[in-house]
Amino acid sequence: MTDLKTRHSAGLPAAAAGTAPAPPPRHRPGWRRQLTPWLYLSAALVLLVTFTYIPVANMISYSFTDWDGVSPDKTFVGADNYVELFTRPELFQVFFVSLYYLAAAVLQIVVALYFATILTFKTRFRNLFKGLLFFPYLINGVAVAFVFLYFFKQDGTLDSVLAIVGAHPDKLWLGDPDLVNVSLSGVSVWRFLGLNFVLFLGAMQSIPAELHEAAEIDGASKWQVFRSIIAPSIRPIIGLSVILSISGSLSVFEIPFIMTRGFGESKTFVIQTVKLAFDFNKMGLASAMAVVLLAIILLITWAQRRLVPDERADRS
Repeated sequence: MTDLKTRHSAGLPAAAAGTAPAPPPRHRPGWRRQLTPWLYLSAALVLLVTFTYIPVANMISYSFTDWDGVSPDKTFVGADNYVELFTRPELFQVFFVSLYYLAAAVLQIVVALYFATILTFKTRFRNLFKGLLFFPYLINGVAVAFVFLYFFKQDGTLDSVLAIVGAHPDKLWLGDPDLVNVSLSGVSVWRFLGLNFVLFLGAMQSIPAELHEAAEIDGASKWQVFRSIIAPSIRPIIGLSVILSISGSLSVFEIPFIMTRGFGESKTFVIQTVKLAFDFNKMGLASAMAVVLLAIILLITWAQRRLVPDERADRS
């Protein structure tokens, strides 16, 4: 009997026999495991370096030459292009045109915030309104420019609508120096409103529903909910939209170039840069202008981040 128990206990696993199982061997991450994340990032890094950093480096190098964009010879001229840029006031006067687009960007952010806040709450047909607001951003910029060419032309859509309500302004919306930039910046508001709207709406929908429910129980109005709950929660997204709006207003190109070719008072800094590069073959001066524009945008972004820091980044 004792022999049978001994044999039976000998066939039991180690845990049942009263002994602890041996821990599994620990394998330290080898060079393959450390290399795996870089393999996943390699394609994106190659594209980023090839199409962003290398062109920027070439642009900076061109800005110190008198290259015409065609000749294989590039003569080093030092800082002459930058000296010419800062000593010719007409090259910087076009920056005043950006003020129209900057004002339009402020209006765009305010309107996008308004609609995003309304559609965050329960509203009839809110999915329909979301689609209507975002749809213009999906349209190609060239198509938008051609559509608004017919909209603003004399006796076009805008004049016809104004005539219905009894107004006959008899204005050249794209030919009058006092109206052309207002008209073009209005097109930018219509087209890019959907982008800010989606950014704000996505941020608002990520706010926990318990906060809205608690505010409703306390009897808070919608304005109080926006001021005390929504606005502080989406502050980083508002900061991002401000940065995008400022950089976009300084680098406007597509819509005014297609609609007016930059003639008259509608010439922007980027349009002037492109014309210097490809119409007058001054690639070196145009590269210097592009470098200055990049430096201004980076400086504004840095200042904005310093003045309105991200609370989450500070906490980390």
